[in-house]
Amino acid sequence: MSERPPHPTLGVIGGTGLYHLEGLKHLRTVEVETPFGPPSSPIVLGDLEGRVVAFLARHGEGHRFLPHEVNYRANLYALKALGVERVVGVTACGSLREEIAPGDFVIPDQLLDFTKRRPATFFGEGVAAHIAFAEPYCPDLSRWAADALEAAGARVHHGGTYLIVDGPRFSTRAESHLFRRWGADIIGMTAVPEAQLAREAELCFVSLAHVTDYDCWREEEEPVTNEMVLRRLRANVEVARRALPHLVRRLPPERTCACGSALATALGTAPDAIPPEARERLRLLLEKYL
Repeated sequence: MSERPPHPTLGVIGGTGLYHLEGLKHLRTVEVETPFGPPSSPIVLGDLEGRVVAFLARHGEGHRFLPHEVNYRANLYALKALGVERVVGVTACGSLREEIAPGDFVIPDQLLDFTKRRPATFFGEGVAAHIAFAEPYCPDLSRWAADALEAAGARVHHGGTYLIVDGPRFSTRAESHLFRRWGADIIGMTAVPEAQLAREAELCFVSLAHVTDYDCWREEEEPVTNEMVLRRLRANVEVARRALPHLVRRLPPERTCACGSALATALGTAPDAIPPEARERLRLLLEKYL
């Protein structure tokens, strides 16, 4: 009987500009079927610092999916199915604060969800569940990610409120000023619903948010354009790539945070009332509670 391959130590969801991970050895690509359809891309498994890492391109091979078109449920479900317990979402963002400059990284600790048209839960259709989400990011993984970025030479802001919009357009100036008044620090298009789906799947999750622009609130600055974002993110993505080996080395084998039991008190439906088709669809998430 062949030995079962080790579970990936870390899942990495690459955003705009990060479509593959350099430095991975012994690469193998896997196609994962999910009850929610196909993930954005095949998942690449490779060895990094002597540990297995799973990489998934959020926007697909060749950047084919707009933020609201990404199959977030399939992406997180697929990583969970491979045995991933910790996930890093690398994401470009705009700054809503003078002190957060293009080229900086933010490890956010709060979210404002301004999206309107994307499925944001695994549940429904026979199963009700309500996760606690006061602290949307894993504190342990966030701390290790910040340390890894600093080790890679990044300027890092610890904490901050990340506001997520549907896009694909960028903000109007009125919106940008409103978001600042709301207390948001950075703005982007993909951390929601990744963060809440990760929590529902009992995965540790952190956003590595790298700043490409000042949105359009800073009137002395050129308003954000796609060309500007692409020009500035190349250097940011290189820093993120350098940080990941530092992060992998920092990860202990076992989790001690509460992320792994997020569903323990979240289920509202009695187990014997869950329809068979829903039980099968969510078996990966619910089997230890049913």
